[in-house]
Amino acid sequence: MSKISIQIPEAPLPIGPYSPAILKNGTLYISGQVPLNPTTGKLINDDIKAATQQVMENLGALLNAADMGFDDVVKCSIFMKDLGDFQEMNAVYGTYFKTIPPARETIEIARLPLDAIIEISCIAIK
Repeated sequence: MSKISIQIPEAPLPIGPYSPAILKNGTLYISGQVPLNPTTGKLINDDIKAATQQVMENLGALLNAADMGFDDVVKCSIFMKDLGDFQEMNAVYGTYFKTIPPARETIEIARLPLDAIIEISCIAIK
């Protein structure tokens, strides 16, 4: 099976030479999503809860485009500007996983694209 690039209006356009998501052999690889609202083009960056929700909505839109959902996610990578915001991020993040949560790591990083405060990527398998 060939790989399919998924790019949809419900998720932000890439800001570089990459695909927002790639589907290959039933596995969806979603590139890191920052809290960019695809409708307004505005970065939500002043509140970690709102930023995390926007990132999760972006991930959800890409999952939906591949006929998948959060229950299909097996791995997430979370990059945060400040791990002091971990508890607030985790409270929002956790609401998206109703059954078995995926494996993940959370890393504090000095700088993210667009100076975002959070970025999350994931892998899902149908």
